[in-house]
Parts: sequence; C-alpha cells; structure tokens
Amino acid sequence: CPHKVKLKRRSSFHSERSARHGPVFTQEPSDSVFPLRSEDNKVFINCKAKGNPVPHYKWKVDGGYIDMDLNYNLVEGNLLINHPHATHHGGVYQCIATNVFGTIVSREAKVQFAYLQNFSRKSRNTVSVREGQAVVLLCGPPPHNGEIKYSWVFNGRPSFLLQDTRRFVSQRTGNLYIAKVEASDVGNYTCVVRNMMTNATAYSSPTPVVLRRDAVMGEYEPKIEVQFPESLHVTKGSSVKLECFALGNPVPSITWRRTDGNPLPGKIKINHSNGVLEIPYFRPEDAGVYECVAENSRGKNVAKGQLVFQSMITSQHVHMAIEANLQWECKASGKPKPVYRWLKNGEPLVLEVRMACGRLAVPRINLLDSGMYQCLAENEHGAIYASAELKVVASSPDFSSSPVKKSMLIQRGGEVIMECRPHASPRASISWRRGGEFLKDSTRRTIMGDGTLRISNISESDGGRYTCVARNPFGTSSSTGTLVVKEPTKITVPPLSVDATVGESIVLPCEVSGDSSLDPTFKWFFNGKLIDFNRQDHFEMIGGSAGDLMVRNIQLKHSGKYVCMVHTVVDSVSAAAHLIVRGPPGAPEGLIVGEITDSTAQLSWESGPDHHSPVTTYSIQARTPFSIGWQAVRTVPDSVPGQMFHATVIDLNPWVDYEFRVVASNNVGVGEPSMQSKQIRTKAAVPEVAPSNVSGGGGRRGELVIQWEPIPEELQSGEEFGYVVAFRPLGTSTWKQTVLASPDASRYTFRNDSVPPLSQFEVKVGVYNNKGEGPSSHVVVVYSAEEEPSEPPSRVWTRTLSASEIEVYWEPITQTASSWKIIGYEVLCWEEGMQESDAEMVRVTDTAALLSGLKGSTVYLISVRAQNSAGAGPSSPAVNVTTKKPPPSQPPGNIEWNLTNSKIFLSWEHVKAMGNESEVTGYKVLYRQNWLGKTSVVETNRTSMALQVPSGEDYLIEIKALSDGGDGSSSGPIRIPKMSSKRELFLSFTIHRMNFWHNRFKVSRVPSTKFCLITMNPTGTMCLLKSVFVFFRS
Repeated sequence: CPHKVKLKRRSSFHSERSARHGPVFTQEPSDSVFPLRSEDNKVFINCKAKGNPVPHYKWKVDGGYIDMDLNYNLVEGNLLINHPHATHHGGVYQCIATNVFGTIVSREAKVQFAYLQNFSRKSRNTVSVREGQAVVLLCGPPPHNGEIKYSWVFNGRPSFLLQDTRRFVSQRTGNLYIAKVEASDVGNYTCVVRNMMTNATAYSSPTPVVLRRDAVMGEYEPKIEVQFPESLHVTKGSSVKLECFALGNPVPSITWRRTDGNPLPGKIKINHSNGVLEIPYFRPEDAGVYECVAENSRGKNVAKGQLVFQSMITSQHVHMAIEANLQWECKASGKPKPVYRWLKNGEPLVLEVRMACGRLAVPRINLLDSGMYQCLAENEHGAIYASAELKVVASSPDFSSSPVKKSMLIQRGGEVIMECRPHASPRASISWRRGGEFLKDSTRRTIMGDGTLRISNISESDGGRYTCVARNPFGTSSSTGTLVVKEPTKITVPPLSVDATVGESIVLPCEVSGDSSLDPTFKWFFNGKLIDFNRQDHFEMIGGSAGDLMVRNIQLKHSGKYVCMVHTVVDSVSAAAHLIVRGPPGAPEGLIVGEITDSTAQLSWESGPDHHSPVTTYSIQARTPFSIGWQAVRTVPDSVPGQMFHATVIDLNPWVDYEFRVVASNNVGVGEPSMQSKQIRTKAAVPEVAPSNVSGGGGRRGELVIQWEPIPEELQSGEEFGYVVAFRPLGTSTWKQTVLASPDASRYTFRNDSVPPLSQFEVKVGVYNNKGEGPSSHVVVVYSAEEEPSEPPSRVWTRTLSASEIEVYWEPITQTASSWKIIGYEVLCWEEGMQESDAEMVRVTDTAALLSGLKGSTVYLISVRAQNSAGAGPSSPAVNVTTKKPPPSQPPGNIEWNLTNSKIFLSWEHVKAMGNESEVTGYKVLYRQNWLGKTSVVETNRTSMALQVPSGEDYLIEIKALSDGGDGSSSGPIRIPKMSSKRELFLSFTIHRMNFWHNRFKVSRVPSTKFCLITMNPTGTMCLLKSVFVFFRS
C-alpha cells in the first residue's frame, strides 16, 4: 500500500514563512469501528486543521455532502453522529477544510460498526494424529467486525487452554497450533471468539482429537507455521505485534533478533512462549529487519520481515513570483505501484496543466493559480494525500526588511561584498552607483548575478557611500551604505618555534601594528583549542598592549602548535609557532623475558617515547621477595646503549623469583620505568656460598657444640637445602660428618662422654641441595665443653645491713686453665627450717653479693657455688645470719612548720620504737620542689630542723625515722606553699593538729589541707575559715 508521499518543486521561486496561510490538517479521520450500543450512543470522527484565517469545515459521506441535522453535528472540525445506525451511518467519510487561501480534503476514512455472529452448529470432523506429530486446529471464526480475541477450551473445562512453547493460539487466524502432540492432548477442542468492543462471545462446535496407534512420529527439524509479513509499515507511536510459531519434534525454541546486530529495544515485550514480539510506542530507531529463529536438535528455520517507519506527511507553503514556472513532483511507494491525481482547492485540476507520473507543471503562473494543492496517491489498498499551498506574489522592490548594510569597515587591500536583496515580485534588476555615478564591472569591481557588489584589493579611494537601485515592472527602490577603509592589522613580532626542557618557563611574543582607532583582541590557541586563562595554571597573558604568552613550568603535555589570533572589527590575523618540550624518556614498552638459566635472563623490549631527546642508555632493575624495593643489576653489555633493545642480566641467584623492569635515560634525565615483567624463577644450581662465622664451644661435659650463620634463602640455589657438618680431633686425619636437612639449622651438638673437657677439634660446615654438594667453610678450631667446677668457694662471711638487706662475701676459688674457667657465682639464701631446694638464688660475677627483700628478725642460711660454661659446682657450707629488727612503723607526728623569708622551720615529735622494732637513731628529711622536682635529703638526730630554700616555689617535705633496721614509715608529703612577697604568708596544714607561733600570736584548731591567706598590715586582719579564727597583729 502507499505509505509515503513527497512533494518536490522545481522553479525559480522563493519560500518564506507568513502569518497568514491556507489550511493544514493536524488531525485527519481514520478507519474506525464503533460499538452500536455504547453508554452515550454517539460516534465521534476526528478532523482538525490549522490556518490563518481559521478554516471552516464540511463533511462528505460516500461522495455526497452531509447536511447537518439531528443525527450530524460539527464540534469545531470534528463530526459527531448521534444515535448511529449501522445501515444509515456506515460508509466512507471525508473532511473538507477551507479558508480564503483555498480548500483541502482529508484522507477517506471507513466507518463501520462492531458485531459478532454465532458459529455454525454443524459438527466438526475428528482430527486423527500420531504421537510426536504436529497438528493445526482451525477456528474458522463467524462473520464479525471490530477487534476480536481468540481462545480455546479443552474438554469443556471452565478455564482457557494455557499457551506454552508447545501450544500457541494465533490472534491473526484464531487457529490452535500444537508443535508436538502428546498422549495427554487427546480430547475435544472448542474455539472461543470474543468481540472486544461489544464483549459478545461465540463458541464453536468441539473438534475431537484422537491418537493414531499405527506409528510414532520421528524427530524432524522446525517448520515455521505462523509468521509475520515480509514488509510492514508502522506509524510513529503505534504498537506492532509480530507472531511466530514453529512445529517440530523436539519442540522448537523460539528466539528473536535484529539482522543489523543491534540489540532488541528494552521496551520490547515477548510472551512466555516467545511466540509474540510486541514493540510499543514505535519510533524511527525501531525500524529494521527482524528475525524469528526456530531451533531444535534436528536443525533450525528462520523467518524475517522488515518494519518500515511511516513518517507523517508535511505540508508546504510556497510563495512564487508572478509569471514564474511552477513544477512539483509527487512520489509515493507501494505495491502495486500507485497512481496519482492532483487536486486544487479540493477539486480535480483542469487539463490545461501538465500532469505525468506524479509531476505537476504550470508555466507562467498568475494570481489565479494561488490556492491549496494536493497530490493523491492510491492503489487497491488505499489512498494518501500530500498538501502544499501556492501563493503568487506581485510587488514592487522593497528594502524595509533587508536594507543595504549602513556602515562597512574593511582593511586596505582586503575584499568587501555588499549584498542587495530587496523583496520584489517579479525579481528586480539591480544596479549600483557611488555618489551620482553608476558603477560598471571592472578588474576590481563586479556586480554579481544576484545583485551583490564585490570590490577586491580595497584602497583608501574606495571609501564612500554606495547605493543599490532595484527595478521591476511594479516600481523602483534604493538603499545606501557607507564603506570605511582602515589600515590592515599586522603582526610585527610573531611567536617563534622554540625548544624547551621540562620545568622551564618561556614567553611566546605576539606584537601587532595597525589602525590606532581599532582595539585589537588577542586570543591564543593550543593545538586548535582556545586557551582559557582562568582555568589554566601554566598559561598567562603578559605584555600590556601586546599579547605575549608565558608558559610556566613547562610539561611534556605542552608540546604542540600555538597560534596567536588577533581580531579587530575589520580583520583578523594570526601567527603560529611550535613548542617542542624535551623531557626524560617515557617508559619502555613490551618487556619480555626470554631464555633463563641459573644465573642469567635475556630481556627484550620496545622503545617508549623519547620526548624529543634521544635515549642514551637503558638500565635494568630487578626485584625479588628478599630485596628491599628495586635494585640495579649487572648486564651484558654493561652499559646498554639507547639503540639496543635487548640485554642479558647476569649474576642472578639460582632458584629465586625475579621481576624485571627497564629504565631509559637521555640527556634530560632518567625516565619512568617500564611495567614490570611477569615473575620468573631462575633455574636451580649447586650452592656456591659456604656458611660463615663458624665457631663453637660451651655446652655440657662430653659435648662438642658447633655454630654457624645459616645461609639466606636467596643463596640456597635450589630445593632440599641442608648442611654437612664435619669435625675431627686436632692432629687426626679422619673427618666425622653429619647431615642436617633443615635449611634453618645454625647449631650442631656432638655428644660423647669420652670426649675430654676442652679438647681441640677441627671443624668445617658445608652446604648441599638437590643439585649437589656445595663448598665448605674454612676449617676452624673449636674446644669441647669443659667440666663443672669441682670445689666450692672458701671462707664465706656475711654482714647484716638492715632488717631487709644482707651483704655476702667469699674468697674466689682456684682454677686450672686447662680444665675450667669460672664465669660467675650463684648465691643461695633460704630461711632456717626450709630446704635448700626452696632457696632464692642470685647470680653475680664478683665475689660479693647484696641480698635484699628479706624479713626482719629472721635467721637465714647462705651458701655460694662457682659456675662455668658446663654448669655449677658444689655449694659451700651454709652460713647462718640473722637480719636486724624492723624499722619503726609509727611515722613522725605533730609536725609543725614555719615559713619565713627563705627558711622553713620544722619540728616533730620523737618516734618511739615498739618492742620488736629497731631503736630510732635519727631522722631523715626529704624535700623537693613540686611533685616532679629533684629530691634532697638531710639527716639529723634531733626532732627539729631549719631548711634554707629559695622563695617563689612550692615545696613537698617528708620525714622518716632512722634505725639499724632501715628507714621507718614516712610522714607523707607535706605541701609548703610559696611565699609571693614579704607581706603575704601562705599556711598549709597537712596533719591532724599543728601549733604555729609567729610574733607571739598562735594559730590552732586548723583542719588539714585547708588554706588561709594572711596579709600583714598595721591594723591587723581576721580571716574566718570553718570556725577557725586566725589573728595577726604587727
């Protein structure tokens, strides 16, 4: 069917938009089906057109005009049918819209009324089918009109037959398709048709389906039984449904796709059986060829069809000059090929015009040819229209909408084009004059075919007033403009191409000369893009009246072309320069590790960007799990030149995982490293490094202890790494060997009770792995273990220091250098009545020891024994010693203090020791500034003391009793506030009661940790503090 109409015009006319125009349809009637019994019992047929003035409407039905009566009403342009009747009001309707510019007719619309008749009551034939075979049950719907929906009922069940991948109901034919029959399909099938507009439903007679028992259908490839048209035209915004279903055994699967490879639009809906593809809201991008693919294990089949977007027909408004030649072309596509008719103001065109193959030609048009034209393309499937309005214009020249430009500035030596485009119909002839002299064509001046005046190679003498004169048969008009000639702008100091190194700053100059009345504007472009100085940190415009460009802290990204563009109101000039930035090379690329041995690896790579400075050398770096970061490695050649892209890395450790990278250098600096290679492992080899720092000695009697530093993992060269320990008595020739299979071993002990103490042995330690035995260390001499001391220390004596401390002394024991060497002593101390096994032990290297933390008035037993590397010797006979009585437990009390000037006077009560405590022999006074100050100690055998201290600081004071048993209990810290001046006195009381005399006044009954400030003055002051009175009088 015809789907698209285009109008083409071929003539020397012009088109323009006008506020007044002929009618244009914005909504046309379309084929419709209406229910006869609706709630409002009305039919509404759409028609709407725009135009200025507003169009008025008429309607036709079956070719005759409609008289508006009780059944027909106009609502704007729409037709309303009241109480419609199928016989009287069904037919072909057409809308006609008219205004002063002409008439257009709409497409024809068929109006029908919905109905559904009943099926024939005639019984249907039995369908006999084999299991595995496909079957199609025909619905054969009764006569109907309007949209209907098909369903099927199986064996009279109340619900409709469910569709799936095996069973499909076509909404185009109503038939039921079963792709592969199963035994459960035997039964009666009834086709159900429902009219969606009237809601009427009709049921067919049942179709029995029975199973043939003679054979079972074998497998076969899919056969597409339901498919969509090869070409389908779809209008914008409409919904289109494509059906596709295949018969086959096994049951085919259905998939959808577009042949252009684009994915299916997300809005597409595919039902659960995949038999229907729906595209809602059709748009141009949805057009294309769609494929339905049916596939099973026996093969596949494909059906395809093209969806064509049907664009809306647009209308043209054409203004043409009188006596011009009109030629329009109308083209439509469709099958069968459409024929054409032309209408003018809704009526067929007269034969005087030429019409052929859709073309319309009218020579030398006049005012009577104005009107609305329509091209009608039709075939057996229908007709479509395309509209155009023709206005024939006759007018004298008019410059009101397009005058000659009033003032034109042009540089000397340039070219000016003065346009002259008056509105005139027919077209005006154009001439130009300067002053009173008409211009003619010359080598520099040309009047072009459209009336434009062009003057090239402008000089100062060309300045002045120019007038365009336009004439046609209806009149003459003119328009004047002034040409002003200016000196051209020149760049006197252009930017020059320059090389720079990364980090430098440069200035690209741009200075101009030209007409002083023109204000030049400078713009800079970098690689074709305008530089935004507000958003670029590296660029700055400098130079005042000039447009110099400074590039600061140049980076590699700043290489490229720089253009200085200078604009004035009359001209534009530019100058370009290239900036080449030299920097360290870029990272080498494509690093590959080739052949690998136990100590070498062959590397190859490709060069990276040299950043305008050739690469001079390459260096190789490696990283292992044991290295700290990347380390430089040795290569062959030792220095890889910049023209070489391969090297051999040497001196690698066997059986170690390596990663490599390459770094390029040039005269500017060292570049970025390449991406690291994939990790490789060198091949295993026999170990090459022997253990170091082999030594020994010590241990217990009969032992030979051998020690060494273990070999690091990166030097073990392979798997199953271990040590071979060899030793022999000095002066003998036969080695004893033992193998230690642990790579972490660092010590071996040989035990033999027959080995004499301090015997000399030659010792060496070797290495091995699964590739073989490696080197051994140098031979060293190691002594076997010595024997324990055989004698105890002699003459042990003690001195009691206090209730908790005892000093112990003894004579060193004699020793024989060839047998053992004393390295210290162990002092044992235990209470009388306890076992020596419960003793506390103190180790010393001297011949005296201080035992502390003991109980007072307690008898202790003291014993001493010597020690060497083999162990401890016998203990000396135990010595009895008794600690002194404990110190007094009572702290000094009734402490009184007096602070005057820089002295603190202290006094306290004498401490009396209890019967089981040591007698008091004196007192210890400790004092310091603040809590963190250094403590000073003063001892006295009296119960008072004066301390000389600097003023201006707080002090903390403690007092303890002294005795033979040690220091007694502390009084606790006493805080003495600082004295800030000679007239202020701070008192602090830190014990239960304190008496303090000064200048014959007594202060008493002051609770602890309370303060009172007394200010001395001639009259005296009283300070009240919690029922305590303090008096002072000078």
